[in-house]
Amino acid sequence: MAKKKIIGIILLTALVLAGIPGTAANARNTEDHHYTYDFWGEVLKSIPAFELAYTIDGSKMDIPVSGMDDVATGGGRIFLIDTQESRLHVFDDTYSYVTSVKLLRGEDKKIVLDENGGQVALKNPEGVWFHESQNEIYVADTGAERIVVLDGDGYFLKRIITRPDNMVGVTQFRPSKITVDGTNKIYFTVQSGFEGIVELNQSGTFSRYFGVNKPVVDLWDYFWKRMSSDEQKSKMSKTYAPAFNNLAIDGDGFVYATTVDTAAKEQVFRLNPKGENVLRNKGYFPVMGDLLIQNLFVDIAINDYGVYALLDQEKGRIFLYDFDGNLINIFGKSGDLRGDFKAPSAIAWFGDKLVATDKNLRCAYVYQMTEFGEAALGAAKNYYFGEWEESARLSKEALRLNANYDLAYIGIGKYYLMQDDFKNAMYYFRLGNEKEFYSQAYNGSRSLWIQENFALILAALLVLSGLLVYSEIRYNKKKG
Repeated sequence: MAKKKIIGIILLTALVLAGIPGTAANARNTEDHHYTYDFWGEVLKSIPAFELAYTIDGSKMDIPVSGMDDVATGGGRIFLIDTQESRLHVFDDTYSYVTSVKLLRGEDKKIVLDENGGQVALKNPEGVWFHESQNEIYVADTGAERIVVLDGDGYFLKRIITRPDNMVGVTQFRPSKITVDGTNKIYFTVQSGFEGIVELNQSGTFSRYFGVNKPVVDLWDYFWKRMSSDEQKSKMSKTYAPAFNNLAIDGDGFVYATTVDTAAKEQVFRLNPKGENVLRNKGYFPVMGDLLIQNLFVDIAINDYGVYALLDQEKGRIFLYDFDGNLINIFGKSGDLRGDFKAPSAIAWFGDKLVATDKNLRCAYVYQMTEFGEAALGAAKNYYFGEWEESARLSKEALRLNANYDLAYIGIGKYYLMQDDFKNAMYYFRLGNEKEFYSQAYNGSRSLWIQENFALILAALLVLSGLLVYSEIRYNKKKG
């Protein structure tokens, strides 16, 4: 027992020392509102990729607006959820108000009644998704513990999905954020639901819990559990998997998700059909937002060429990453000026624009690309679709506008690498501090040099071999 106590004291001391904040933790001050990071982790000022173009609020609506808690787009429209007022608001592509849904109506325009004769209405919904292929609007009607499916044109009720009889586990059927894939499978998060994302079949039957969200090992808890008796361990609180808070889906059916639980090992996910995180991390640093500042990502939006936007609750930042996990741009901030955030809540792509909501300011910001944004995202788009030459041209344009944009050097280097122009490829990879591709270009350059000089190399080897043979013969003659 004495030995065990000594070990415990040593471990406790180590934990205390590890918990002392170092100067590095406060060394980074990202007060710039638009920036990126270089290979060394230094903040680089950058031109913003997007700028505020329009603000949607309740000023042109004849109904109360108490918040904007989720956003979805599709069919040339913007769908906004107001949880407190229990409403779905619809705006068109000119940002003009179209309609608002609270009471649910049938195709005949009559209000739907429940089994007791009461009017059926939305109750504190938290999420919305527009399913393009079926022209349907899915509303996560959280307060009523159900999913409401509306027609995409007439906004009338098509069906209601409640907790299926075959649903297992302890997770409540309280859909919060929702998405639907190309095979009509429904995915939704439940706030504090530790069993994972809930997956339903098109019919509304339960399919499975989806996604693995591993917690970080708490050394303090680990220490005490190692030191405790079995009886003490049984009384300790269990460690549950962190909950997902939001999700989206790409064109290939991969589910992107986020968590705001600081106990999670990872904050951003791209989940394959097995529920494994296969998010690509080919950038200078893993997809994590700021390097030494804890970001809380409340939403994620993915476009059709793999660029995804992460909305940070803490600083009001929007982080843009390409499909490979390279950081493209960071813009936005919390504050009191026009376009600043107070309580960012959701984000969605609207064509080449971004729509981000703020529940406290009760508005949605519509962002359009800047000239730099058009070049940077255009380069990412063309690279994704295999248009290498156009991608390189746009990368050069991005560099002309923003010399701090290291990712453009890498993009140009990749183009030259594909053309077997290894000399130029190495030059641009060196400028972009891209070591992996630089090694490929160097190996290609070396192989090409060997091919081009093979005859000379062979001749030199033959001459060397002849000299060795001649030297050996002379040596043997002298010895004989």
